[in-house]
Parts: sequence; structure tokens; C-alpha cells
Amino acid sequence: MLVLGLAACGETPADSTATAPAPAAEPAPAAAPDTETPAPEAVENAPVEAASTEAGAETPAEGETPAPAAPEAPAPAPTPDPAVDMANAPREGIDYTVLATPQPTYGQGGIEVAEVFAYTCIHCANLQPLLNTWKAALPSDVRFVYVPGAFGGVSDNFARGFYAAEAMGLLDKTHDDAFKAVLIERRFQTGSVEEIADFYATHGADRDAFLSTMQSFSVNAKINRARQFSLRTGVNSTPTMIINGKYSAVATQGGGAEGLLRTVDWLVARERAAAAAP
Repeated sequence: MLVLGLAACGETPADSTATAPAPAAEPAPAAAPDTETPAPEAVENAPVEAASTEAGAETPAEGETPAPAAPEAPAPAPTPDPAVDMANAPREGIDYTVLATPQPTYGQGGIEVAEVFAYTCIHCANLQPLLNTWKAALPSDVRFVYVPGAFGGVSDNFARGFYAAEAMGLLDKTHDDAFKAVLIERRFQTGSVEEIADFYATHGADRDAFLSTMQSFSVNAKINRARQFSLRTGVNSTPTMIINGKYSAVATQGGGAEGLLRTVDWLVARERAAAAAP
């Protein structure tokens, strides 16, 4: 039986016939809530100047009390960007963290959301149906990309399978089934590249060509990039969402998978508002 040894993920399902959601990974120690609001636009007000003493200006007669000046109208209160719902903001340090150094994204243009996942992770499997629905409704300025966790050993083999399937045009019809094959059907005894090629062969791949593609220069380069991406963004659990190379978001016990996607949506709105600011 394949030992699902990805320490970054949570528990594997005890029952091989169901994918009952396992408890979410223990959250990081609570930090102070993020109460930062977008900087309001400056309100231009001329400084109050002393009363004019130019020639011709009327001055009160000696002993006469001058009339008090009219009070200055108060400046209008700043209005936060309506696109960022501060009342329901996720908690910085718990639901998400700000990366110390922004990292390069996988593509260009738009706001990128990258999921670092593993086929051996039950939490990733439980997130996937919700993620499919969420992706279908993404606005045009948001790009989503999968990043398989290449943490060494068996996880590298499954990451190779992911990239080979992508190269051979099989990813769309095999991605969800790969979770099922690993966690429900328990079809992998060792997680070797040969077993993984056998799985993709059942979905129409030429087994020998698939094995060759898994070891190709192109796939090796993508594995290295995925590994470096996880290292640079501080990924230590799956699933982890990296938003625009600036934020890292994870599921918590209180929010679960739904809460994770709400956090991602909030961070996307924050990035959109920041890009639109003058």
C-alpha cells in the first residue's frame, strides 16, 4: 500500500470508500486582525490663512469687537474602496499571510491565483469540487494555475505525472480522477513512475510515451520551478493558495475550504483595488 507520506498535508481518509473531509490543518498562531484600510484619496484643502491686512480691507473701529469669522466647513469623510469588504476581512496571520518578498508569478497579466496541491492530500481532494465551481465563475482579470507540490520522493513522481498529462493534453480529464485513484480506489502501491504511467494509460495515454515525457527536459524544468515556487512562497501545507505572488492563504478549522476561497476572493479584490488606485 502506498504510504501517503506528504507531511505538508493533513490526514488521509480512514475509510477507502469515502472522502469524508478530514479536519483542516492546525492554523498558525493567531496574530492581530488585519485592520488596514486602503488609503483614502487626499482631500485638497487650502491652508487657513490669517485675515487680510491689505490696503482697503475694512478694519474695526477702536474699541469695536470684530464679528467672529464663519466656521470652516468640515472636510468630507473618506470612503473606503467598496470593492474591498473591510467588515468581513480575513485575518492576517491566520487566514492569510503577506509574503515578506513578492515572488514572480507563473504568467503575465491579470491577478494570478496559484494552488499548490498534492494528489496524496485529502484536503486538496475535498477542495477540488468547490474549486471547479469557483474557477468557472472567475472574472476575466483573474488567472488560475495549478502547481503540484514537488516535495521529494513520491510527490515528485505525481508532479511528473501532472506535467506529462498537461503536455499530452490529458490533464482536464484526469485531474479529478487522480485524486480518486489515490485516495479512494487506492490504486497505487508504491507511487512509482511506472504505476503512474499505468494510471494515465487507462485514460488514453501511450504508456511508453508517457513514461518518456515524465522524464523529459521540459518536465524536469517544470518540476524544478514548482519546487522553487513552494520554497520561495513558504508553502508548508497543502492546499495553499498564492495570490499574485504577494499573499499565501490556507484553510482553517473555522472556515474550511469555503472560507479559503472567500479569503482568496477578498485578496483578489484587494489587488484589483490597489492596481486601480492612482
